[in-house]
Amino acid sequence: MSAFLTRLRQIARAMVGAPDYDAYLRHMREHHPGTSPLSETQLFRERQEARYGGKNGGKCC
Repeated sequence: MSAFLTRLRQIARAMVGAPDYDAYLRHMREHHPGTSPLSETQLFRERQEARYGGKNGGKCC
């Protein structure tokens, strides 16, 4: 049941645009070992900017 709840949490966060920080850290360790990862706050801001934009007119209403 714990794995189900963990996955449900990941899906819910993805639906509202909140990144999965643990998955991001795993990805960075495995694929970009020489690069410093963003902080959780920086990652959230970067994902929000990518989703809602501002530079290219945004993607929201």
